[in-house]
Amino acid sequence: MNRFQDKVVIVTGAGSGIGRATALAFAREGAKVVVADIIDADGRETLALIEAAKGNAIYTSVDVGKVESVNALINGTVAAFGKLDVMVSNAGILDSFSFCADTTDEVWKRVIDVNLSGCFYGARAALPHLAKTKGSIVMTASVAGLGAMAGGTAYTASKYGVAGLINQIACECAAQGVRVNGIAPGAIRTNISRDLKNTEGVVEWAIKTTPLGRFGEPEEIAKPILFLASDDASFITGTLLRVDGGWRSK
Repeated sequence: MNRFQDKVVIVTGAGSGIGRATALAFAREGAKVVVADIIDADGRETLALIEAAKGNAIYTSVDVGKVESVNALINGTVAAFGKLDVMVSNAGILDSFSFCADTTDEVWKRVIDVNLSGCFYGARAALPHLAKTKGSIVMTASVAGLGAMAGGTAYTASKYGVAGLINQIACECAAQGVRVNGIAPGAIRTNISRDLKNTEGVVEWAIKTTPLGRFGEPEEIAKPILFLASDDASFITGTLLRVDGGWRSK
């Protein structure tokens, strides 16, 4: 399929995991992809993978927790390609599953800055351009934004915020023809999940509480992201699609 032929797509956090799988998937379907990440080596590796597959992409370094960096990303994209069709706000970080009493000011601020403010900054900067192309936004939320967990106060709060942001912005910009949706992954095999091996029992707990009994793969999140961004989802906006192996069905 070439659902995104000549469409311009930004994917943040595209250096690894869900972001990399998503950037590769958009490129395979004809998009001009802006690979955006804070870790240059990872982002350039994703770029190389796209180019090796004869895809069209550029790399841009970005810290989504800083408004100036996000604004530069959007402006640079439009300068390079002349437009913007899809904004995928995927970059995110964890908080080591810290309880509220153990969460430092520094951890709280950085998690909120990256996970929540990053989505807001991206949407605010992208919307004027997306209104011209009748484009769409897809934000990566989490099942943590749909119910309390055994820890991770900052992360859970940030993802609840993303869920609210999706609903609010979807209503605000619908009249302009811009759709806003989100994806709520469960336990996915990414760099973040591998880091959880340092947190005793978390990996085992995640598998045990997932009815399908396994971690999901990044590609299993990328496919729904592309669906939500495509014309196949033309009457879908303000939706947070749960892709969690049944985790929140229990």
